[in-house]
Amino acid sequence: MTPFKFAEKAMSMTEETWARHASPWSVYTRFTCLPLLSLAIWSRAYLGVFSLVPVCLSIFWIWYNPRAFAPPASTDNWASKGTFGERIFLRKGRITIPAHHLRMARILSLLTGSGLPFLVYGLWVNNMWSIVLGNILVILPKIWFVDRMVWVYQDMKDTDPEFIRWLRP
Repeated sequence: MTPFKFAEKAMSMTEETWARHASPWSVYTRFTCLPLLSLAIWSRAYLGVFSLVPVCLSIFWIWYNPRAFAPPASTDNWASKGTFGERIFLRKGRITIPAHHLRMARILSLLTGSGLPFLVYGLWVNNMWSIVLGNILVILPKIWFVDRMVWVYQDMKDTDPEFIRWLRP
């Protein structure tokens, strides 16, 4: 199972959840998840065992975020198309996605992973600068990944009637 499929399963992404996650509010606030979790873990030096409260709240936010907002009236926007592209990308074992998109997704995933050592180290030793650097190095390629998923959607939307139905002007 790929990390992408694992994440989808762990998040319990149903059709309704995907429709809600297509909200720009959901997509943009999704970028708060890692910083909030990082801050919650960092707070252990100051809150001790009570830091489990913000850690649990952060984990809940990660799960709840795709469900938190109503489906958007219009999905003709960057954020919604990014979620559509991600849905298509998750089907890569069942449908043919152009090789240049797959290659770039791998590169962006590696770039995203490049921030993890800084983040993990910073969280381990409670070094805020390393935590901030790790968050930046994880989030910026993730934004680029979402942008790439918009491109995936644009290239693939006419290959399946279901894909074009997701778009609501």
